[in-house]
Amino acid sequence: MTASDTSITIARDAAKAAADKLAHDIVALDVSERLALADVFLIASAPSERQVNAIVDGIEEELAKQDLRPVRREGRSGGRWVLLDYSDIVIHVQHEEDRVFYALERLWKDCPVVDLQLEDATAATSESE
Repeated sequence: MTASDTSITIARDAAKAAADKLAHDIVALDVSERLALADVFLIASAPSERQVNAIVDGIEEELAKQDLRPVRREGRSGGRWVLLDYSDIVIHVQHEEDRVFYALERLWKDCPVVDLQLEDATAATSESE
């Protein structure tokens, strides 16, 4: 079983929102074969707590436009690692130091990477400027 098209689309929208808020190293992993609870883990990082929270705000605002609200939110007050649980999509926005320490990509290295198609969005933004 692989992640549903809907889950991948939501992950791409969330990734684009994170990129718009200058998130670093945005990666999505298809965890559907390993977890029954989610299809995709989206991971992004930032160099400061303030930036982590700005990225989280941007993601929540973008997904709210689609009437999507997280069923659970953890870590917002600390701004070091915020988890947004949208059921099929679990979003991790981490401070760069925490991302290196916890290394979620290494823990889930057997899961396929989802193409977020961010290069196209970045190129289109650069051309229009």
